[in-house]
Amino acid sequence: MAVSQSVFGERHAIGLGRRIMLGLRLDGPLLAGLLLIAAFGLVVLWSAGGQDPGLMVRQLIRLGVALAVMLAVAQVPPKMLRMWSPWLFGVGLLLLAAVLIAGDLGGGAQRWLDLGFVRFQPSEIMKLAVPMMAAWYLHDRPLPPRFRELLIVLLLVALPAVLIARQPDLGTALMVGSAGMLVILLGGLRLRLIILLAAAAAALAPVLWHFMHDYQRRRVLTFFNPETDPLGAGYHIIQSKIAIGSGGLFGKGWGNGSQAQLEFLPERSTDFIFAVLGEEFGFLGLALLIALYLFVVGRGMVIAFQAQDTFTRLLAGSISLTFFVYVFVNTGMVTGLLPVVGVPLPLVSYGGTSMVTLMAGFGMLMAINGHRNLLAR
Repeated sequence: MAVSQSVFGERHAIGLGRRIMLGLRLDGPLLAGLLLIAAFGLVVLWSAGGQDPGLMVRQLIRLGVALAVMLAVAQVPPKMLRMWSPWLFGVGLLLLAAVLIAGDLGGGAQRWLDLGFVRFQPSEIMKLAVPMMAAWYLHDRPLPPRFRELLIVLLLVALPAVLIARQPDLGTALMVGSAGMLVILLGGLRLRLIILLAAAAAALAPVLWHFMHDYQRRRVLTFFNPETDPLGAGYHIIQSKIAIGSGGLFGKGWGNGSQAQLEFLPERSTDFIFAVLGEEFGFLGLALLIALYLFVVGRGMVIAFQAQDTFTRLLAGSISLTFFVYVFVNTGMVTGLLPVVGVPLPLVSYGGTSMVTLMAGFGMLMAINGHRNLLAR
């Protein structure tokens, strides 16, 4: 009798949990994956940040705000997201133009907009507004897109990316452009159009090089041979490789990384925190984090495949794959496989603005999935 009551109590608790998750439009597997990554990130950040309690408190506050934003966005019906897409895109473009005219300078770049009561980067808005706008435009049109529709979507993607690159912020411009291009690829492209786009990108490479800033050119050249400037532009990559290589299979132990603790590794709590993880937790720690990232991306793609219409399918797929691009670019630049472009490691690097944007995107994924579950009941 006692056993049956215990089983009944467990089933009741599980059923109550599911009802709460459905009521809040939250996806259990996706939420679990995100929380595990965030928890892993806090463990690594404690060591990378020099065991600074203040830094941890600030990161916890930002994580709490990001989770609250995700919960709020998850309650928005997908039809409302589609209706707001052109308005959000238009406001984002106006804010980007305002940054170029009257933006605040910081670190040699003009990326911030100060409204008196809040200071923020409008480029973060475009990480979501661009894929939303591209999906909105393709929603009522036949797929794969014809050449005319393709040119219009490319213009919608290129305009904000160029404005962001002029700030200059090449890393965010890359993320915004990738998010929009992923919508186009998910919409389906004929082989000849893919070849044409690849040829056009190759032809524009010299033009892009001409408009790049000197420090951006140095980063590209350093990527090919970091040893040409070991104490300057190549210092980050060289120290990062030393940290990851010295970690071996099992790592040196939590808080025992010499590159991080002795401050040889620059930006160890932000862009290069992946190297701290590799040094202290080794290959197994890196593999575990990457497995968690792949789980989140995979769950996002499942939500995209099960979406109800073209807009939600394209938007969910773009958000999921853009998250993968974040991980790929950061880990690639830290390991020397890609040039350094200043892209943080999602939910692990110290910082708040990018985290809030990411969690808002996952809130959209949960809204899409929650709405589908609501219709299916």
